[in-house]
Amino acid sequence: MRFSLFLHMERWDDSVSPEQSFENLTELTLMAEAGGFSTVWIGEHHSMEYTVSPSPMPQLAYLAARTSKIRLGAGTIIAPFWNPLRAAGEAALLDVISGGRAEIGIARGAYQFEFDRLAGGMPAADGGQHLREIVPAVRKLWEGDYAHDGEVWKFPTSTSVPKPVQQHPPIWVAARSPESHDFAVANGCNVMVTPLMKGDEEVEDLMSKYETAIAAHPEIERRPDIMVLRHTYVHTPEDAEGWKVGAAGINRFYRTFDAWFGNKTTPVNGFLEPSPEEKFAGRPEFELESLHRTAMIGTPEEVIERLRHYEQLGVTEFSFWSDNSLSHDEKKRSLQLFIEHVVPAFAE
Repeated sequence: MRFSLFLHMERWDDSVSPEQSFENLTELTLMAEAGGFSTVWIGEHHSMEYTVSPSPMPQLAYLAARTSKIRLGAGTIIAPFWNPLRAAGEAALLDVISGGRAEIGIARGAYQFEFDRLAGGMPAADGGQHLREIVPAVRKLWEGDYAHDGEVWKFPTSTSVPKPVQQHPPIWVAARSPESHDFAVANGCNVMVTPLMKGDEEVEDLMSKYETAIAAHPEIERRPDIMVLRHTYVHTPEDAEGWKVGAAGINRFYRTFDAWFGNKTTPVNGFLEPSPEEKFAGRPEFELESLHRTAMIGTPEEVIERLRHYEQLGVTEFSFWSDNSLSHDEKKRSLQLFIEHVVPAFAE
């Protein structure tokens, strides 16, 4: 099982400038590359200061020049916000800039807030058709001339310019339902999943959906990879209460996620206060003790034990999700502990 880093520029107030936030992101990426991580992933979000990423492509292009080995993942671009020609060309350009290190994740989208502003108010749940249409179109455009006549997009003969260095940069599909797993496998895509605030039983269920999809498609030539993305925080064994720092940071992140996802409050200059603690009375998944069990929080040995289980389930990539509202120094300490003590336990 390999490891990757999933991160964004995080701003929770004006105390950290956008410039400093990007320097922090770059430093964590360089640490991950030096620590043997396979990939750095940056997603796409709009008008949200707590996940600053209007496009992962320019960030990854910059990181391509600062790194030499780590692969560069757009994870994920939101299909309804992209034309296939633009997606194919920008992904291929990233592949050229990076010398063939691009990985492309595609999702249907989730925040209605974004759809209200970028897709004319289209229901976010309707993004699946865009996802199903853009994946094969991008592949065809990478191969050469292609005309498209679909339900969402129509365009005459076109091609990706430039062409990617890799014949087909790996495409990953964000999946949760059995149908999305089946689509990914049937179309030769890798699978990325997140159990969010659910426990490892959710990982087991997602892996079952993935295995069911593979069994339904014996015609596929290559078994796709599957990545589990999970909030991760590592503390030293000497600090028995250290887990509380990570759990509190992740609690704040999820309460902010809830505020944005609810789409009931108008943000101010891209900032939105977390939903108040009292809203989650009777919601044990938000409690610190619950997050200690569900998020990947613990000492190196505790984290290794859980990751061994993931490895046995067939997970091929675990992505260390660093968005957690904590300070840059706290993130660095956690990532360094993971690099020093967890990664070597899985070295071949």
